[in-house]
Amino acid sequence: MSIKKLALLALAALVALPVAAAEEMVKFKSGADQGSGLLVTPAAKGPSPAVIVIQEWWGLNDWVKDQARALAKEGYVALAVDLYRGKLATKQEDAHQYMMGLPDERAMSDLKDAFAFLAGRADVRKDRIGSIGWCMGGKYSLKLAVAEPKLAAAVVYYGAPPTQAADIAAIKAPILGNFGGADEGPSPDQVKAFEAALKAAGKSADIKIYEGAGHAFANVNNPWGGYREPAAKDAWARTTAFFSAQLKK
Repeated sequence: MSIKKLALLALAALVALPVAAAEEMVKFKSGADQGSGLLVTPAAKGPSPAVIVIQEWWGLNDWVKDQARALAKEGYVALAVDLYRGKLATKQEDAHQYMMGLPDERAMSDLKDAFAFLAGRADVRKDRIGSIGWCMGGKYSLKLAVAEPKLAAAVVYYGAPPTQAADIAAIKAPILGNFGGADEGPSPDQVKAFEAALKAAGKSADIKIYEGAGHAFANVNNPWGGYREPAAKDAWARTTAFFSAQLKK
């Protein structure tokens, strides 16, 4: 094979590779305090849509950061907020303690001001900011949808849904939900009640329950061995298609 052909093949291979995104730890005002998180920006020039990435009860660990990086490769400015302010858990008892000790008011301030931080960036389309969260973060993704009327889309993975009619009525963003059929918190019955309440209130909702999947089925590091690859891949495909439809239009 000629040198010219080899060079062309090498160039084609480089083009096919995903372009690395830039990332940095950032700080932003959160009420009278200061929030922080990992900001990952796409290689393409903006302004781009953005996604607030919300941790599980373990904290802002490598898996959550990887989800932000994956979203940046899809063309989003991704901000993974550190709700625990630097604390990380590797044991269930520590994660439970951190979650129970997280002041809800502070967490919501961090998330609402993370939204404001993104909306104030020149490389972000301020009318195309969404949220995504898993487990505890899924609950907060929905709570942000209740509290922030300008949120353009919200994705929840097996997070506790709101039950109050006033909260359901306050949601403006389209909702995508991925839940486990063998999960006990939230249970399939709770998920179905949430879906019914959304639809009764005229909200846009796309909810899927994966039969046989338990809690945290999308995390390959699930310590209980509950990772379900087919469900995780399908849920991620649904997520990226949903964000594309809602945030890139």
